[in-house]
Amino acid sequence: MDGGSHLSYSCRDQVVWGFGRGYKQLANFPEQVVDNLPADISSGIYYGWASAESRDGQKMVVSIRWNPYYENTKKSMETHTMHTFKEHFYGEILSVAIVESLISAIQDLPELLKLKGDNFFQVSKSKIMNGH
Repeated sequence: MDGGSHLSYSCRDQVVWGFGRGYKQLANFPEQVVDNLPADISSGIYYGWASAESRDGQKMVVSIRWNPYYENTKKSMETHTMHTFKEHFYGEILSVAIVESLISAIQDLPELLKLKGDNFFQVSKSKIMNGH
């Protein structure tokens, strides 16, 4: 997949237990979902929409990466919703629509391009600032 292409891929399956981090925002799919990803979806971070059963759709990012747990022989797909649910959603059906590579989306944002020339980034490396 080239960096500028827009995706349109969706999947739906039951959320399975991952490493137990952020269980009110993070969701993992079963291996067969990851194994059936289209070839043009490479490792990376993507954004789109996710909905867990009867809950409203939420903005999300999804990380698709080679998983060191499987000695990098298998990919994993971890969905991170931009909403913290009151309860975990393990066992629920999660619907995910991947829209675009996050890198492509960020490169297209005019607000970020404006910041590129900001004086903050012109400061000598010998000066340390804490954001104020």
